Amino acid sequence: MAVRSTVDAPVSVFDVGIDDKVRVSSAVGLGIQNILGMAGLLIFPALIGTAFKLSAGDTAYLYGVTFMTSGLVVILQSVLLLRLPIIQGPYAGSLAALLAVGHGPGGLGAAFGSMTVAGLIWCVLAVPARRFGPVAYLARFVRDPIICGVLVLTLATQLTSTALPNWIGTPNSPGFPWVNVVAGGVAAALVIALTLLPKGTLLRRGAVLVAVIAGTLVYALLAPTSFAAVGENLGVTVPTPFPFGFAVRGDLVLIFFVTLLPAVAESIATYDIVARWGGQELSGHRVAQGVFGEVLGSTVGAVFGGMSTLAYPDNIGLLRVTKVGSRYVTLATGVILLVLGGLGPFDRLLQAIPLPVLAAAGTVLFGVLFASAIDVLSDVHWSRDNLILVGFPFITSIGGLFVPASTLNAMPTVVQLVLGQPLILGTVLLVVLKLAFTLRRD
Repeated sequence: MAVRSTVDAPVSVFDVGIDDKVRVSSAVGLGIQNILGMAGLLIFPALIGTAFKLSAGDTAYLYGVTFMTSGLVVILQSVLLLRLPIIQGPYAGSLAALLAVGHGPGGLGAAFGSMTVAGLIWCVLAVPARRFGPVAYLARFVRDPIICGVLVLTLATQLTSTALPNWIGTPNSPGFPWVNVVAGGVAAALVIALTLLPKGTLLRRGAVLVAVIAGTLVYALLAPTSFAAVGENLGVTVPTPFPFGFAVRGDLVLIFFVTLLPAVAESIATYDIVARWGGQELSGHRVAQGVFGEVLGSTVGAVFGGMSTLAYPDNIGLLRVTKVGSRYVTLATGVILLVLGGLGPFDRLLQAIPLPVLAAAGTVLFGVLFASAIDVLSDVHWSRDNLILVGFPFITSIGGLFVPASTLNAMPTVVQLVLGQPLILGTVLLVVLKLAFTLRRD
């Protein structure tokens, strides 16, 4: 199996290297910018609260725990385990699984309890081993440029469903359509314009933060906007073990275990890309440390009612845009996430940022991520096997987004999850085809 080594990267694409320190003020500003790029962090808890008719207090608790879980994992990855500038946030696959099974027997208690057991199994599999381990083997497999490139390409394409649609909004949203389009357009245009400024320019490094602030101000001028809720909920969020009860079901453990596989695979692919950008060596042991931190954080999050995490693609695009690769910036991001998770007013402030503005800024970052995946695939030798290995999983997995809801609802829960999440379906097809082609050549 051909494996692309991160050691061969000629030069770093970063102006500020992975191990370079930055001023505290810069780290905090860039850290806030990272958080504004985490659309799932700002949206997923609200989706769970709406789907399960949770009270405002319970939904606020979900926000706090989700922030704190992400912050814990980001800190671990930045300075203790992976030591790369990786931002971890709530995983859409876990959200989809929760929404699919949380209304069944045992409710959210059984869902989160089963997610915890699945996470513990992954923790055992991911214990860092220098010579051999399942994750080390998976890392060798995923770091093949074809596997790595297709996973990131699939993920970036999947994100298009949250980009332009959320930018335009829905007919019942306050700014639909023209306020959303204009405010989002200002944000997107500023991200692009500031990114093109000369190397080392402060505005270039803070492009997304400046763009989101400007877009929010434009939105507030054009549509009714209230920040009164920022002063409400002045309490502190205290994590509570299994706040929705506890139960374990074997079928749900299997669902959450399988759901975590593509998250782990995508994260490994992301580690490889970022390490190459920074010109750093990425050993199997180092990858195993990163995966262990990810699944450990996911398990801890499930215990307290949070979601599984994965390396956030939005922030990978942000690294390439700002060219600041310092892991001390992500350390600051993790600390800020922990603080925000515990303080209600800050959570309310972030929730007040219009979704169309975030989506528009994210659209630029998703495009950068998509182009980066193409860059990875540019070094592939396009044999007949490789053409099939890239084309079939990509087209089939993205096609799952267009399967009618009535068709999905007629299928078993596991099948619904696989078809509805391109990253899951794409990972399964990539693994099966790659193994089949490898065995045929042998």
